[in-house]
Amino acid sequence: MVLMQMGLIINESLRLYAPASAITRRVDREVRLGKLNLPANIDFFVPILALHHDPQIWGEDVHLFKPERFSEGVAKATNDNTAAFLPFGMGPRTCVGFSFAIIEAKIALTMILQRYSFTLSPAYVHSPVQILTTRPQYGVQVILHPL
Repeated sequence: MVLMQMGLIINESLRLYAPASAITRRVDREVRLGKLNLPANIDFFVPILALHHDPQIWGEDVHLFKPERFSEGVAKATNDNTAAFLPFGMGPRTCVGFSFAIIEAKIALTMILQRYSFTLSPAYVHSPVQILTTRPQYGVQVILHPL
């Protein structure tokens, strides 16, 4: 149960703050994408942050942190548009570190939460920046409280 909740929290965090803000893909042959016809030999820009913050996909509460939106899976969270959630890319070009990153986050959080509860420091300033990947500009200051 706890690992499932942790997965929901991680997915929602990745939706709001995807590691990369966008990706580009090369179109090798003419292809139809929805109502668009993309010609061959162009670079296609996929704005991950725009997809992850689109109210038509995620609902009017798109800017709220709501991990429960993933409780019935990505398909249900995206109104059957699973390609709208791509924090690590999709298909054969999915980041090779995807599974490792998720497992590492779950292990690290599990080890911390076994011994501590935490609160945000009053000095914390929410300021995500894009420097190769999305990260907190001033770090994440937390106060650990032993259990």
